[in-house]
Amino acid sequence: MKGENAFAKQEDEMPMKAQSNPLRSRSRALQGFGILASSLVPLAIILLGCAGADPTAAIPSATKVTPVKAVQLAQTEVERTTTQPATIHAFQRAEIRANVTGYVEERTGDIGDVVDAGDLLAVIAIPELNKRRLIQEARIARHEAHEKQAEAGIRLAEAELRAMVAKLAQAQAEQDRAEATLAAAKAEFDRTEDLVERQSLQSRMLDEVRMQLDSQQANVDAVTSAILAAEADVAVSEAKLSSAKSDLVAASADTLVARTELEELDATIGYAAIRAPFAGVVTERSIEVGDLVRRDSEVGVGQALYVISQIDRLRVHIPLPEVDAAYLKRGDAVTLSFPFFANEPPLFATVTRDSGSLDRQSRTLLVEAELDNPGRKLLPGM
Repeated sequence: MKGENAFAKQEDEMPMKAQSNPLRSRSRALQGFGILASSLVPLAIILLGCAGADPTAAIPSATKVTPVKAVQLAQTEVERTTTQPATIHAFQRAEIRANVTGYVEERTGDIGDVVDAGDLLAVIAIPELNKRRLIQEARIARHEAHEKQAEAGIRLAEAELRAMVAKLAQAQAEQDRAEATLAAAKAEFDRTEDLVERQSLQSRMLDEVRMQLDSQQANVDAVTSAILAAEADVAVSEAKLSSAKSDLVAASADTLVARTELEELDATIGYAAIRAPFAGVVTERSIEVGDLVRRDSEVGVGQALYVISQIDRLRVHIPLPEVDAAYLKRGDAVTLSFPFFANEPPLFATVTRDSGSLDRQSRTLLVEAELDNPGRKLLPGM
């Protein structure tokens, strides 16, 4: 039901002197049908004086002088009213739609129910999503096992690397001993060779010393080869350790992806519980237990499962004509009266906002005011 009997008042101050320019308009209240929005009306006052005669001209002595009473201009107010219809709307209105496909398993909300934000309205059965969740949990467990396996591989590679490093150190120590022994054998060979040349020893003694020298040289060569092999083993162990660490990073990433997918799936499963987005009243319901609902998040397409309206605070819409629209200001007083509440005093509000442009067809400016409705006496649509 729309309102009526609204009027707007505007006041302009008249000039104190006849020579002043058109006056500034001052905002007054514009009363709509149950609603009063303020508007300004410009008032231009043009005062015309009598043209005086030439002062140099002679005045006939016989001319009769007409007496004139001088008065002082006083400030006054000019009021203008306009009556416009108004419509009450819910402060918030939400169409509740399904974001999952399934059958209505439970319905707890019904029309007229007063609900708080988060209250459960209905539950949609989604067994296939619950099965997918079990599969995803198993996938996460597998990735976590790979992660632990990679951690064990790192520990194994680290132990192997330590063993190869120790082996390399041992080979290097043996190389030092072998080189020292080789140096001693070479010195003995040189001494024996000198004695043989001086015929102090038999030549067969030189052969024995030469064999010892060759043996020590072979030992040094073997130790050198062992060092090279140990260095290669260390390099392999380091590569294995790096590979094991990469496996751990990959396994951790797989686990993170799987957990994120589970969180996304849980968010989708959460949509199976239809809840009130804010405190209000259930004004529409279109489902019953057993109904098949499909995912539909587009507002205005198809029928919503529920409609929730906040009516403890209301919005009042006033279509203001073009002739008054230019003078509207935010904060102007609004008075609302209703024919079906004829014995009650009017309600008061202020202009909160306007559309900022005229409707092309009606040539009106949409004006909005907000109004508290604690007892829910007023209803959207009035």
